[in-house]
Amino acid sequence: MSFPEDRSRATPDDRSADTAEAVAVGPADLSRPVRLRIFLYLGILIVLLALGGPSGGLIDIPISFFLKNRLHLTAHEVANFRLAAAIPLYLSFVFGFIRDTWNPLGMRDRGFMLVFGGISALLYVFFAFTPMGYATLFAAVVLLTTSFLFVASAQNGLTSAIGQQHAMTGQISAVWNVFLSIPTVVALLIGGSLSDLLEVKNPDQAVRILFLVGAAIMTAVALYALSKPREVFDNVRVENVTDGHPMADVKRLVRHRPIYPALLIWLLWNFAPGSATPLQYHLQNSLHATDAQWGQWNAIFAASFIPTFIAYGFLCRRFPLKTLLLWGTVAAVSQMIPLLFIHTMTGALIAAVPIGLMGGVATGAYMDLIIRSCPRGLQGTTLMMSSSLYFVVSRFGDVLGTSLYDHFGGFTVCVIAITIVYALILPTLLLVPERLIATPDGQTTGFGLAAE
Repeated sequence: MSFPEDRSRATPDDRSADTAEAVAVGPADLSRPVRLRIFLYLGILIVLLALGGPSGGLIDIPISFFLKNRLHLTAHEVANFRLAAAIPLYLSFVFGFIRDTWNPLGMRDRGFMLVFGGISALLYVFFAFTPMGYATLFAAVVLLTTSFLFVASAQNGLTSAIGQQHAMTGQISAVWNVFLSIPTVVALLIGGSLSDLLEVKNPDQAVRILFLVGAAIMTAVALYALSKPREVFDNVRVENVTDGHPMADVKRLVRHRPIYPALLIWLLWNFAPGSATPLQYHLQNSLHATDAQWGQWNAIFAASFIPTFIAYGFLCRRFPLKTLLLWGTVAAVSQMIPLLFIHTMTGALIAAVPIGLMGGVATGAYMDLIIRSCPRGLQGTTLMMSSSLYFVVSRFGDVLGTSLYDHFGGFTVCVIAITIVYALILPTLLLVPERLIATPDGQTTGFGLAAE
Protein backbone atom coordinates (compact mmCIF):
# COMPACT_ATOMS: atom_id res chain seq x y z
CA MET A 1 0.00 0.00 0.00
CA SER A 2 1.30 3.46 -0.87
CA PHE A 3 0.66 6.67 1.03
CA PRO A 4 -0.25 9.47 -1.41
CA GLU A 5 0.32 12.94 -0.02
CA ASP A 6 -2.05 15.89 -0.37
CA ARG A 7 -0.02 18.62 -2.17
CA SER A 8 -2.97 20.97 -2.65
CA ARG A 9 -2.40 22.68 0.69
CA ALA A 10 1.40 22.67 0.64
CA THR A 11 3.08 25.99 1.37
CA PRO A 12 5.68 27.51 -1.00
CA ASP A 13 8.41 26.48 1.45
CA ASP A 14 7.10 22.92 1.46
CA ARG A 15 7.08 22.75 -2.33
CA SER A 16 10.56 24.23 -2.63
CA ALA A 17 11.93 21.63 -0.23
CA ASP A 18 10.31 18.86 -2.21
CA THR A 19 11.68 20.28 -5.45
CA ALA A 20 15.19 20.41 -4.04
CA GLU A 21 14.79 16.83 -2.89
CA ALA A 22 13.42 15.63 -6.21
CA VAL A 23 16.41 16.84 -8.16
CA ALA A 24 18.87 14.90 -6.00
CA VAL A 25 21.72 13.42 -7.99
CA GLY A 26 21.12 9.86 -9.18
CA PRO A 27 23.28 6.95 -8.09
CA ALA A 28 26.70 6.43 -9.64
CA ASP A 29 27.72 2.97 -10.80
CA LEU A 30 30.75 2.23 -8.63
CA SER A 31 33.34 -0.24 -9.83
CA ARG A 32 33.90 -3.46 -7.90
CA PRO A 33 37.32 -2.38 -6.49
CA VAL A 34 35.82 0.90 -5.25
CA ARG A 35 32.88 -0.88 -3.64
CA LEU A 36 35.20 -3.36 -1.95
CA ARG A 37 37.34 -0.52 -0.60
CA ILE A 38 34.24 1.20 0.77
CA PHE A 39 33.05 -2.04 2.37
CA LEU A 40 36.45 -2.61 3.98
CA TYR A 41 36.65 0.91 5.41
CA LEU A 42 33.14 0.75 6.81
CA GLY A 43 33.68 -2.82 8.02
CA ILE A 44 36.71 -1.88 10.13
CA LEU A 45 34.79 1.03 11.66
CA ILE A 46 31.80 -1.20 12.43
CA VAL A 47 34.06 -3.78 14.08
CA LEU A 48 35.73 -1.19 16.30
CA LEU A 49 32.42 0.32 17.42
CA ALA A 50 30.88 -3.08 18.06
CA LEU A 51 33.76 -3.94 20.38
CA GLY A 52 34.05 -0.56 22.11
CA GLY A 53 30.41 0.34 22.72
CA PRO A 54 29.25 0.22 26.36
CA SER A 55 26.05 -1.51 25.27
CA GLY A 56 27.97 -4.09 23.19
CA GLY A 57 28.88 -7.65 24.09
CA LEU A 58 32.50 -7.11 25.16
CA ILE A 59 31.50 -4.54 27.78
CA ASP A 60 27.82 -5.26 28.34
CA ILE A 61 28.03 -8.98 29.10
CA PRO A 62 30.62 -8.67 31.92
CA ILE A 63 28.55 -5.79 33.36
CA SER A 64 25.43 -7.98 33.41
CA PHE A 65 27.36 -10.73 35.19
CA PHE A 66 28.83 -8.14 37.59
CA LEU A 67 25.28 -7.12 38.49
CA LYS A 68 24.12 -10.71 38.84
CA ASN A 69 27.11 -12.34 40.53
CA ARG A 70 28.81 -9.51 42.46
CA LEU A 71 25.88 -7.26 43.36
CA HIS A 72 23.51 -10.26 43.62
CA LEU A 73 20.63 -8.66 41.73
CA THR A 74 17.62 -10.72 40.73
CA ALA A 75 16.57 -11.17 37.11
CA HIS A 76 14.01 -8.40 37.44
CA GLU A 77 16.52 -6.04 39.06
CA VAL A 78 19.06 -6.64 36.29
CA ALA A 79 16.37 -5.96 33.68
CA ASN A 80 15.41 -2.73 35.45
CA PHE A 81 19.06 -1.58 35.60
CA ARG A 82 19.43 -2.20 31.86
CA LEU A 83 16.12 -0.45 31.21
CA ALA A 84 17.14 2.73 33.10
CA ALA A 85 20.78 2.80 31.98
CA ALA A 86 19.64 2.70 28.36
CA ILE A 87 17.97 6.15 28.54
CA PRO A 88 20.48 7.73 26.09
CA LEU A 89 19.88 4.83 23.69
CA TYR A 90 16.17 5.63 23.63
CA LEU A 91 17.15 9.10 22.40
CA SER A 92 19.52 7.85 19.69
CA PHE A 93 17.57 9.74 17.02
CA VAL A 94 18.61 13.02 18.66
CA PHE A 95 22.27 12.14 18.11
CA GLY A 96 21.47 11.18 14.53
CA PHE A 97 19.78 14.55 13.95
CA ILE A 98 22.81 16.34 15.39
CA ARG A 99 24.98 14.34 12.98
CA ASP A 100 22.83 15.42 10.03
CA THR A 101 22.91 19.13 10.97
CA TRP A 102 26.34 19.74 12.59
CA ASN A 103 29.83 19.65 11.10
CA PRO A 104 32.41 19.37 13.94
CA LEU A 105 35.92 20.58 13.04
CA GLY A 106 34.74 20.90 9.43
CA MET A 107 35.28 17.13 9.09
CA ARG A 108 31.65 15.96 9.25
CA ASP A 109 31.50 12.25 10.16
CA ARG A 110 35.24 12.05 10.72
CA GLY A 111 34.92 14.97 13.15
CA PHE A 112 32.39 13.06 15.26
CA MET A 113 34.66 10.02 15.28
CA LEU A 114 37.73 12.03 16.28
CA VAL A 115 36.16 14.23 18.96
CA PHE A 116 33.78 11.81 20.62
CA GLY A 117 35.97 8.76 20.12
CA GLY A 118 38.58 10.62 22.18
CA ILE A 119 36.04 11.72 24.80
CA SER A 120 34.76 8.15 25.13
CA ALA A 121 38.31 6.89 25.67
CA LEU A 122 38.91 9.47 28.40
CA LEU A 123 35.63 8.54 30.13
CA TYR A 124 36.61 4.87 30.10
CA VAL A 125 39.95 5.74 31.73
CA PHE A 126 38.27 7.93 34.36
CA PHE A 127 35.80 5.26 35.43
CA ALA A 128 38.48 2.56 35.31
CA PHE A 129 40.07 4.20 38.36
CA THR A 130 36.83 5.06 40.17
CA PRO A 131 35.58 2.75 42.98
CA MET A 132 32.63 0.90 41.50
CA GLY A 133 29.23 0.29 43.07
CA TYR A 134 25.67 0.22 41.73
CA ALA A 135 25.29 4.03 41.43
CA THR A 136 28.77 4.59 39.98
CA LEU A 137 28.33 1.80 37.45
CA PHE A 138 25.00 3.29 36.43
CA ALA A 139 26.58 6.73 35.93
CA ALA A 140 29.45 5.22 33.95
CA VAL A 141 27.16 3.37 31.57
CA VAL A 142 24.94 6.43 30.98
CA LEU A 143 27.83 8.86 30.32
CA LEU A 144 29.78 6.41 28.16
CA THR A 145 26.70 5.62 26.12
CA THR A 146 25.96 9.32 25.58
CA SER A 147 29.45 10.02 24.23
CA PHE A 148 29.53 6.81 22.18
CA LEU A 149 26.25 7.62 20.42
CA PHE A 150 27.82 10.62 18.65
CA VAL A 151 30.35 8.25 17.09
CA ALA A 152 27.69 5.65 16.28
CA SER A 153 25.54 8.29 14.58
CA ALA A 154 28.43 9.18 12.28
CA GLN A 155 28.95 5.55 11.29
CA ASN A 156 25.20 4.98 10.79
CA GLY A 157 24.75 8.12 8.72
CA LEU A 158 27.82 7.60 6.56
CA THR A 159 27.03 3.94 5.88
CA SER A 160 23.37 4.47 5.01
CA ALA A 161 24.06 7.57 2.88
CA ILE A 162 26.58 5.69 0.72
CA GLY A 163 24.20 2.76 0.32
CA GLN A 164 21.26 4.96 -0.62
CA GLN A 165 23.15 7.34 -2.91
CA HIS A 166 24.63 4.48 -4.95
CA ALA A 167 21.56 2.18 -4.94
CA MET A 168 23.39 -0.60 -3.10
CA THR A 169 21.32 -0.70 0.08
CA GLY A 170 21.12 -4.48 0.04
CA GLN A 171 24.87 -4.93 -0.29
CA ILE A 172 25.46 -2.32 2.43
CA SER A 173 22.97 -4.14 4.67
CA ALA A 174 24.75 -7.46 4.10
CA VAL A 175 28.21 -6.00 4.71
CA TRP A 176 27.00 -4.07 7.76
CA ASN A 177 25.44 -7.16 9.31
CA VAL A 178 28.40 -9.44 8.53
CA PHE A 179 30.98 -7.05 9.97
CA LEU A 180 28.73 -6.40 12.96
CA SER A 181 28.27 -10.12 13.60
CA ILE A 182 31.98 -10.97 13.60
CA PRO A 183 32.95 -8.73 16.55
CA THR A 184 29.67 -9.60 18.23
CA VAL A 185 30.67 -13.28 18.18
CA VAL A 186 34.16 -12.44 19.46
CA ALA A 187 32.76 -10.12 22.12
CA LEU A 188 30.27 -12.71 23.30
CA LEU A 189 32.92 -15.41 23.57
CA ILE A 190 35.39 -13.11 25.28
CA GLY A 191 32.65 -11.43 27.32
CA GLY A 192 31.53 -14.65 29.00
CA SER A 193 35.08 -15.88 29.51
CA LEU A 194 36.15 -12.45 30.72
CA SER A 195 33.37 -12.56 33.30
CA ASP A 196 34.70 -15.88 34.60
CA LEU A 197 38.24 -14.44 34.69
CA LEU A 198 37.14 -11.31 36.49
CA GLU A 199 35.46 -13.40 39.19
CA VAL A 200 38.91 -13.99 40.74
CA LYS A 201 39.54 -10.23 40.93
CA ASN A 202 38.05 -7.78 43.37
CA PRO A 203 35.25 -5.64 41.89
CA ASP A 204 37.39 -2.52 41.35
CA GLN A 205 40.12 -4.49 39.58
CA ALA A 206 37.56 -6.26 37.41
CA VAL A 207 35.94 -3.03 36.23
CA ARG A 208 39.36 -1.40 35.73
CA ILE A 209 40.45 -4.14 33.33
CA LEU A 210 37.14 -3.98 31.48
CA PHE A 211 37.09 -0.21 31.08
CA LEU A 212 40.74 0.06 30.05
CA VAL A 213 39.99 -2.37 27.21
CA GLY A 214 37.14 -0.06 26.18
CA ALA A 215 39.48 2.96 26.35
CA ALA A 216 41.99 1.28 24.03
CA ILE A 217 39.30 0.48 21.45
CA MET A 218 37.83 3.99 21.43
CA THR A 219 41.32 5.47 21.09
CA ALA A 220 41.70 3.34 17.97
CA VAL A 221 38.40 4.79 16.66
CA ALA A 222 39.66 8.34 17.17
CA LEU A 223 42.90 7.55 15.34
CA TYR A 224 40.94 5.84 12.53
CA ALA A 225 39.16 9.15 11.93
CA LEU A 226 42.45 10.67 10.77
CA SER A 227 42.37 8.56 7.60
CA LYS A 228 40.34 9.82 4.62
CA PRO A 229 40.31 7.30 1.76
CA ARG A 230 39.22 8.82 -1.55
CA GLU A 231 37.13 5.81 -2.51
CA VAL A 232 34.88 6.44 0.48
CA PHE A 233 34.65 10.19 0.93
CA ASP A 234 34.73 11.16 -2.75
CA ASN A 235 31.65 8.98 -3.21
CA VAL A 236 29.36 10.45 -0.57
CA ARG A 237 27.48 13.69 -1.15
CA VAL A 238 26.24 16.22 1.38
CA GLU A 239 22.45 16.38 0.98
CA ASN A 240 21.40 19.49 2.88
CA VAL A 241 17.96 19.83 1.34
CA THR A 242 16.68 22.60 3.65
CA ASP A 243 19.88 24.69 3.79
CA GLY A 244 20.47 24.04 7.47
CA HIS A 245 17.00 24.85 8.85
CA PRO A 246 16.46 22.26 11.63
CA MET A 247 12.69 22.75 11.96
CA ALA A 248 12.25 22.29 8.22
CA ASP A 249 14.24 19.05 8.50
CA VAL A 250 12.03 17.89 11.37
CA LYS A 251 8.90 18.66 9.35
CA ARG A 252 10.29 16.86 6.31
CA LEU A 253 11.14 13.81 8.43
CA VAL A 254 7.71 13.65 10.07
CA ARG A 255 5.84 13.78 6.77
CA HIS A 256 8.13 11.25 5.05
CA ARG A 257 5.62 8.42 5.27
CA PRO A 258 7.77 5.56 3.89
CA ILE A 259 9.74 5.44 7.16
CA TYR A 260 6.71 4.47 9.26
CA PRO A 261 6.07 0.91 8.02
CA ALA A 262 9.83 0.25 7.90
CA LEU A 263 10.26 1.31 11.53
CA LEU A 264 7.12 -0.57 12.61
CA ILE A 265 8.55 -3.79 11.14
CA TRP A 266 11.85 -3.10 12.92
CA LEU A 267 9.94 -2.55 16.19
CA LEU A 268 8.14 -5.88 15.94
CA TRP A 269 11.32 -7.73 14.96
CA ASN A 270 13.26 -6.47 17.99
CA PHE A 271 10.54 -6.60 20.65
CA ALA A 272 11.11 -10.32 21.33
CA PRO A 273 9.84 -10.48 24.95
CA GLY A 274 12.07 -12.89 26.87
CA SER A 275 15.05 -13.24 24.53
CA ALA A 276 17.54 -11.55 26.88
CA THR A 277 17.36 -11.78 30.70
CA PRO A 278 14.72 -14.58 30.88
CA LEU A 279 16.68 -16.67 28.36
CA GLN A 280 19.88 -16.16 30.36
CA TYR A 281 18.19 -17.24 33.60
CA HIS A 282 16.47 -20.16 31.84
CA LEU A 283 19.75 -21.49 30.47
CA GLN A 284 21.68 -20.90 33.69
CA ASN A 285 19.04 -21.94 36.24
CA SER A 286 17.20 -24.69 34.34
CA LEU A 287 19.98 -26.04 32.11
CA HIS A 288 22.86 -25.15 34.48
CA ALA A 289 24.87 -23.13 31.97
CA THR A 290 28.01 -21.34 33.16
CA ASP A 291 28.69 -17.68 32.36
CA ALA A 292 31.01 -18.79 29.57
CA GLN A 293 28.33 -21.10 28.12
CA TRP A 294 25.80 -18.26 28.09
CA GLY A 295 28.34 -16.26 26.11
CA GLN A 296 28.94 -19.26 23.84
CA TRP A 297 25.22 -19.68 23.17
CA ASN A 298 24.91 -16.06 22.10
CA ALA A 299 28.11 -16.32 20.05
CA ILE A 300 26.86 -19.40 18.17
CA PHE A 301 23.49 -17.72 17.67
CA ALA A 302 25.12 -14.56 16.27
CA ALA A 303 27.62 -16.50 14.12
CA SER A 304 24.81 -18.51 12.56
CA PHE A 305 23.36 -15.33 11.06
CA ILE A 306 26.53 -14.76 9.04
CA PRO A 307 25.95 -17.39 6.28
CA THR A 308 22.49 -16.00 5.58
CA PHE A 309 23.80 -12.42 5.69
CA ILE A 310 26.37 -13.38 3.04
CA ALA A 311 23.65 -15.11 1.04
CA TYR A 312 21.56 -11.96 1.29
CA GLY A 313 24.38 -9.97 -0.31
CA PHE A 314 23.98 -12.14 -3.43
CA LEU A 315 20.20 -12.58 -3.30
CA CYS A 316 19.51 -8.85 -3.01
CA ARG A 317 21.00 -8.29 -6.49
CA ARG A 318 18.86 -11.03 -8.07
CA PHE A 319 15.46 -10.77 -6.36
CA PRO A 320 13.23 -7.78 -5.55
CA LEU A 321 13.30 -6.68 -1.93
CA LYS A 322 9.59 -7.49 -1.77
CA THR A 323 10.34 -11.20 -2.27
CA LEU A 324 13.14 -11.23 0.30
CA LEU A 325 11.00 -9.44 2.88
CA LEU A 326 8.21 -11.98 2.53
CA TRP A 327 10.21 -15.20 2.62
CA GLY A 328 12.67 -13.87 5.18
CA THR A 329 9.78 -13.11 7.51
CA VAL A 330 8.12 -16.50 6.92
CA ALA A 331 11.36 -18.23 7.90
CA ALA A 332 11.82 -16.01 10.98
CA VAL A 333 8.38 -16.35 12.55
CA SER A 334 9.15 -19.72 14.18
CA GLN A 335 12.75 -18.81 15.02
CA MET A 336 12.55 -19.39 18.80
CA ILE A 337 10.33 -22.50 18.76
CA PRO A 338 13.27 -25.00 18.84
CA LEU A 339 13.98 -23.83 22.41
CA LEU A 340 10.76 -25.55 23.53
CA PHE A 341 12.33 -28.94 22.82
CA ILE A 342 15.70 -28.38 24.51
CA HIS A 343 16.45 -29.95 27.91
CA THR A 344 20.26 -29.87 28.08
CA MET A 345 22.84 -27.13 27.59
CA THR A 346 24.51 -29.17 24.85
CA GLY A 347 21.21 -29.30 23.03
CA ALA A 348 20.77 -25.55 23.48
CA LEU A 349 24.17 -24.86 21.94
CA ILE A 350 23.28 -27.05 18.94
CA ALA A 351 19.87 -25.43 18.56
CA ALA A 352 21.47 -21.97 18.46
CA VAL A 353 22.63 -22.76 14.90
CA PRO A 354 19.23 -23.19 13.17
CA ILE A 355 17.74 -20.44 15.35
CA GLY A 356 20.35 -18.00 14.03
CA LEU A 357 20.08 -19.18 10.42
CA MET A 358 16.33 -18.58 10.43
CA GLY A 359 16.72 -14.87 11.16
CA GLY A 360 19.46 -13.77 8.75
CA VAL A 361 17.51 -12.97 5.60
CA ALA A 362 14.82 -11.14 7.59
CA THR A 363 17.37 -8.96 9.39
CA GLY A 364 19.15 -8.11 6.14
CA ALA A 365 15.90 -7.28 4.39
CA TYR A 366 14.58 -5.11 7.22
CA MET A 367 17.78 -3.06 7.35
CA ASP A 368 17.76 -2.80 3.55
CA LEU A 369 14.22 -1.43 3.75
CA ILE A 370 15.11 1.12 6.43
CA ILE A 371 18.03 2.47 4.36
CA ARG A 372 15.83 2.70 1.25
CA SER A 373 13.20 4.55 3.29
CA CYS A 374 15.53 7.29 4.63
CA PRO A 375 14.67 10.86 3.53
CA ARG A 376 17.53 12.61 1.73
CA GLY A 377 20.04 14.23 4.06
CA LEU A 378 18.50 12.65 7.16
CA GLN A 379 20.02 9.20 6.92
CA GLY A 380 21.73 9.56 10.30
CA THR A 381 18.49 10.60 11.99
CA THR A 382 16.52 7.72 10.49
CA LEU A 383 19.10 5.02 11.22
CA MET A 384 19.58 6.29 14.77
CA MET A 385 15.80 6.38 15.10
CA SER A 386 15.83 2.68 14.29
CA SER A 387 18.46 2.29 17.03
CA SER A 388 16.20 4.16 19.45
CA LEU A 389 13.35 1.81 18.60
CA TYR A 390 15.63 -1.20 18.97
CA PHE A 391 16.68 -0.28 22.48
CA VAL A 392 13.26 0.90 23.62
CA VAL A 393 11.41 -2.18 22.47
CA SER A 394 14.16 -4.66 23.35
CA ARG A 395 14.53 -3.25 26.88
CA PHE A 396 10.79 -3.08 27.48
CA GLY A 397 10.41 -6.47 25.82
CA ASP A 398 13.01 -7.75 28.26
CA VAL A 399 11.01 -6.38 31.20
CA LEU A 400 7.75 -7.85 29.84
CA GLY A 401 9.43 -11.18 29.14
CA THR A 402 10.92 -11.23 32.64
CA SER A 403 7.48 -10.60 34.13
CA LEU A 404 6.01 -13.44 32.05
CA TYR A 405 8.93 -15.68 33.04
CA ASP A 406 8.50 -14.93 36.75
CA HIS A 407 4.69 -15.13 36.68
CA PHE A 408 4.36 -18.39 34.74
CA GLY A 409 7.53 -19.97 36.13
CA GLY A 410 9.05 -21.00 32.81
CA PHE A 411 10.40 -19.93 29.44
CA THR A 412 7.65 -21.50 27.29
CA VAL A 413 5.37 -18.48 27.60
CA CYS A 414 8.19 -16.26 26.33
CA VAL A 415 8.61 -18.38 23.19
CA ILE A 416 4.86 -18.15 22.53
CA ALA A 417 4.90 -14.36 22.98
CA ILE A 418 7.90 -13.92 20.65
CA THR A 419 6.29 -16.08 17.94
CA ILE A 420 3.04 -14.08 18.04
CA VAL A 421 4.90 -10.76 17.75
CA TYR A 422 6.97 -12.00 14.79
CA ALA A 423 3.83 -13.23 13.02
CA LEU A 424 2.45 -9.67 13.14
CA ILE A 425 5.21 -8.58 10.75
CA LEU A 426 3.54 -10.39 7.84
CA PRO A 427 0.45 -8.13 7.60
CA THR A 428 2.66 -5.09 8.29
CA LEU A 429 4.54 -5.79 5.04
CA LEU A 430 1.40 -4.71 3.16
CA LEU A 431 1.95 -1.13 4.38
CA VAL A 432 5.34 -0.76 2.65
CA PRO A 433 5.25 1.50 -0.46
CA GLU A 434 5.53 -0.72 -3.54
CA ARG A 435 8.08 1.49 -5.29
CA LEU A 436 10.66 0.94 -2.54
CA ILE A 437 10.66 -2.85 -2.78
CA ALA A 438 9.77 -3.62 -6.40
CA THR A 439 13.33 -4.03 -7.71
CA PRO A 440 16.58 -5.76 -6.76
CA ASP A 441 19.63 -3.93 -5.44
CA GLY A 442 21.26 -1.62 -7.98
CA GLN A 443 18.15 -1.17 -10.13
CA THR A 444 16.18 1.39 -8.13
CA THR A 445 16.69 5.14 -8.09
CA GLY A 446 14.89 7.84 -6.17
CA PHE A 447 15.36 6.40 -2.66
CA GLY A 448 14.53 8.99 -0.03
CA LEU A 449 12.17 11.08 -2.15
CA ALA A 450 8.94 12.13 -0.54
CA ALA A 451 6.69 11.64 -3.57
CA GLU A 452 4.96 8.29 -3.79
